[in-house]
Amino acid sequence: MEVQDTKTQKVKRFIKEALRVLRITKKPSKEEYKSIVKVTSLGIAVIGAMGFIIFLGKQLLF
Repeated sequence: MEVQDTKTQKVKRFIKEALRVLRITKKPSKEEYKSIVKVTSLGIAVIGAMGFIIFLGKQLLF
């Protein structure tokens, strides 16, 4: 019975924390959203370029 209590306590605590996070979050403004999209796109492009350069280097050397 004790194991069940700890599981239910964990679930209750998770739900409580999730609700707290949902209460304090807000919808980003249009400007915030645009800047997030730009930064994320730039990061994806940089990681992709690095992967492509590593792939090319591997193909040329081996």
